[in-house]
Amino acid sequence: MVLNFQDGMLLDTHPTTFDELIRLSGLSHGTDVWLGNAQTLIQEGVVTLQEAICCRDDIMIYLIAKGLPPDKAFKIMETVRKGKALKDPEKWAGFKEIMKEHDVPDWYIKSCEKIKYMFPKAHAAAYVTNAVRIAWFKVHMPLAYYAAYFTIRAKAFDGEYMIYGKEKVKNKIKEIDMLGNSATPKDKDMADDLDIVLEMYERGYEFLPIDLYKSHSTKFKIEEGKLRPPFLAMAGLGPIAAESIYNAASQGEFECIDDLQARAKIGKSAIELLQKFEILKGMTQSNQMSLFV
Repeated sequence: MVLNFQDGMLLDTHPTTFDELIRLSGLSHGTDVWLGNAQTLIQEGVVTLQEAICCRDDIMIYLIAKGLPPDKAFKIMETVRKGKALKDPEKWAGFKEIMKEHDVPDWYIKSCEKIKYMFPKAHAAAYVTNAVRIAWFKVHMPLAYYAAYFTIRAKAFDGEYMIYGKEKVKNKIKEIDMLGNSATPKDKDMADDLDIVLEMYERGYEFLPIDLYKSHSTKFKIEEGKLRPPFLAMAGLGPIAAESIYNAASQGEFECIDDLQARAKIGKSAIELLQKFEILKGMTQSNQMSLFV
């Protein structure tokens, strides 16, 4: 499984405090703040996560603590966070001189010079606060978390690969990993969803089959300690068709496939998709009796 950018940061730093999570949020949202900059400094033991430049506010606070006048500290922060440290060499030379006069180390100045954009600490704190709230549900109310995630956040949920057990999920993950750089944006979106699905399976939770009368059109439902996928979990079925099937099923049982097709106003391709997922198992095509044997 290929780790994403944020996963790599967590493995590199092993955060244990809320403050460290805020710092990582700042690093992950900046440009040239982590890769080739703070990451290298931390890996080489030059600095710790607490000492690295993570959010734009860090610069002003650090420089004031070093004894620089607040107005100079602010101007340096603004220059760095906009990625302008080296765009005006004469101006930056003046800033470097005053920083060196106040014993600002060379690694710090060079780190500032690499930065192209920096995230404000208040935004990073807001992101982390929201993430921690979501994490509480993930730990303490897992099914509610997964139901909400798959309903709202999943971009490429495909029931064909995701609702039939973790082995099928693992095989699809390997298939996408093998594509490497040739993986399409849709493949990458599916890989993200597959990671969450696999996590759910590894925690001991499962999916119920999609059901003609119990599934919702778009929402994952919690039933019997499991998740019931909606009709929309069938890749290839659009939201209008999913809503039509759900509304028709809510009005009573179907007599046959022809009745379903007529009441839900869906085409042959939608019927074939329902049959592929064995949702119409046992249902006859028509309720008319043949006069011929």
